[in-house]
Amino acid sequence: MLIVGTEWLVEAAGCDAARLRDPERVRAVLERAVAELDLRVVGDVALHKFPGAGGVTGLMLLTESHLACHTYPEFEVATFNLYCCRTRPRWAWEERLTEMLGAARVSVRVIERRVEVDAGDETAGVSLEECGVRLEETEASLALATEVGGAAR
Repeated sequence: MLIVGTEWLVEAAGCDAARLRDPERVRAVLERAVAELDLRVVGDVALHKFPGAGGVTGLMLLTESHLACHTYPEFEVATFNLYCCRTRPRWAWEERLTEMLGAARVSVRVIERRVEVDAGDETAGVSLEECGVRLEETEASLALATEVGGAAR
């Protein structure tokens, strides 16, 4: 079995409703996770504040995969999903969400994403680190093409 990634599913309950309605507060949580886990954001952060007393939904595309969240101020709940294709240490979800959102309870489930690799598969000998290097090379090529006015295909 090859572990191709790790996914963290997080529910924070008993949060401060006003903080859950604040897009900048939600952005700060996402940015702190990214910084402390040494992740890399690709493109712009997408945040949407729902009207009135509604919550916030957010998404960061990462070279390692993605970080998403959705807040429910009416229930004092925030949910997060972090998927990484590279090994990362466990983030201090309980401590950070208590501090930043006022969470009373935090539940974290960790899922290792596994696949069976056929010995005849041409990618079987490629490590995830090598895939990361290839992704970085691809991003650099795309950035260069954009700078010189080329189109990435």
